[in-house]
Amino acid sequence: MTKAIMIQGAGSNVGKSMLVAGIARACVRRGISVAPFKPQNMSNNAAVTADGGEIGRAQALQALACGLDPIVDMNPVLLKPESDIGAQVIVHGKRFATMKARDYGKQKEKLLPAVLESFNRLAATYDLIIIEGAGSPAEVNLRAGDIANMGFASAANVPVVLIGDIDRGGVIAQLVGTHSVLPDDDRGLIRGFGINKFRGDPTLFADGMNIIQDATDWTPLGIIPWFADAWKLPAEDVMDVASRKGGPIKIAVPRLNRIANFDDLDPLSATAEVSVEIIEAGRPLPGDADLILIPGSKSTIADLAHFRAQGWDIDLAAHVRRGGRVLGICGGYQMLGKRIIDDDGIEGAPARVDGLGLLDIETIMKQQKRLVQSTAIYLPTGDTVTGYEIHIGETSGPDCDRAWLSLDGRGEGAASSDGRITGCYLHGLFSADAFRAAFLAQLGLNLPVTNYAQGVEDTLDALADHLETHMDIDALLSLAGPV
Repeated sequence: MTKAIMIQGAGSNVGKSMLVAGIARACVRRGISVAPFKPQNMSNNAAVTADGGEIGRAQALQALACGLDPIVDMNPVLLKPESDIGAQVIVHGKRFATMKARDYGKQKEKLLPAVLESFNRLAATYDLIIIEGAGSPAEVNLRAGDIANMGFASAANVPVVLIGDIDRGGVIAQLVGTHSVLPDDDRGLIRGFGINKFRGDPTLFADGMNIIQDATDWTPLGIIPWFADAWKLPAEDVMDVASRKGGPIKIAVPRLNRIANFDDLDPLSATAEVSVEIIEAGRPLPGDADLILIPGSKSTIADLAHFRAQGWDIDLAAHVRRGGRVLGICGGYQMLGKRIIDDDGIEGAPARVDGLGLLDIETIMKQQKRLVQSTAIYLPTGDTVTGYEIHIGETSGPDCDRAWLSLDGRGEGAASSDGRITGCYLHGLFSADAFRAAFLAQLGLNLPVTNYAQGVEDTLDALADHLETHMDIDALLSLAGPV
């Protein structure tokens, strides 16, 4: 009999994604077949599935924790913000529509059948479904038509565990306040609670746990200390993109407004000899960077304007004059060219804009998005690189004749005549150990080839150990309900 439990948060960014991954790994090690599920996610950091769809990166990590390949049913609705008021709506891995937030609020309940369809397919295959909510159920003003939190839990009749984030302060109010504002039916779905991100001596919060339990009658599942190695796991939320101080090689990454698929940074941050510095708006690109890496973007033209508004184009030109290296990935690659043409208004109003002009290429935006897992060859060394493509637009020009990847028998990427400025569409390439070592060698860092993927696996195991120690997994499983 399949069972399910839903992990919801008393606020955003309380650590739900990480907890689901750790609980899933702990359950898999107990011999349970587990699948992750998130009815609705909002993120521009997407993963490409083998069948050519896209889901939130967190669900791909959770699938890895379960020993599974990611599939679109694990995240049937994905919202990808394109502006401050609107987002692209992805349903079952494919673009469904682009909507303003107000319009989506009116339409989202129509997506509940698609959400339940995916959930039921997973429930027919696995013993346990661990579901992640989104935001907080305390946002009762959004309850009508909800498919992300209590709306889904009610429709699927799934018990809920509510997690509070003590690092933010006011955790008693987070949990007891949520209990207070929820309608009776929703309140009745919550069976347990836990405290996450605790620093210091957990016994000091014993009275707090009793206060919450007395006020809510929920089962306490534990006080979970801060997991110091969380940064070693691929991040989904743009809020989690942070500088990482390491060794002498400095890679500077301008934070774009619509930065997307920033998992390219994770293997670099995990390399002890590398410092990854995220450059916030209003700060100059550092003059001592060995590499400027321009990441992917959900809105390339808008982010190019943002790039120029910070004066980063001037800093980048100075970096190049000093002999520095530049790498653009996906949207960053498009920005490096001479022109970006969007006559059909795919990213907004029709436009033709000058790029940064560091590569002799131009990009024409196309309606059809390319979504595919890809395996390429890094031409300078012959090493295999496995990653994914997720982009609109086709790029061509003389510098593409110096492609540095071979993908499906064709050249991919472009390079300047001196090889110091490069770009490509392939995300995830730094996860390839031999390529990463060869690329860093160009920056003067000669390292042995290390196994990044194994490091992620080891961290998932360490996370599962952490939760087994500090969270009552047995009690949590006892709260799971049949579906």
